[in-house]
Amino acid sequence: MTTTSLKLPDELKAQAAKAAESKGMSTHAFMVEAIRAAAVAAEQRAKFVAQAKAARKTMLKSGQGHDADEVHAYLRQRAQGKAAAAPKAKSWQG
Repeated sequence: MTTTSLKLPDELKAQAAKAAESKGMSTHAFMVEAIRAAAVAAEQRAKFVAQAKAARKTMLKSGQGHDADEVHAYLRQRAQGKAAAAPKAKSWQG
């Protein structure tokens, strides 16, 4: 494990210390967890963007897509625990 020096404004350090105390953690552990959570979130966002770009490329190549209203209705039904048929892709090109 490497050591890293982190310079924080006094106000931010006090905020971190207070938040850590409320969670029953050391300030160090709180900061390590905060950095880990930010790194994981950044990785997840990068994967999401890559998947979106790949889906867009596929959509442009195939000329097929899903109607947003149908997708939203499908998701609402699924969120309510109801069975629902997945919307079918259709041509979006005139």
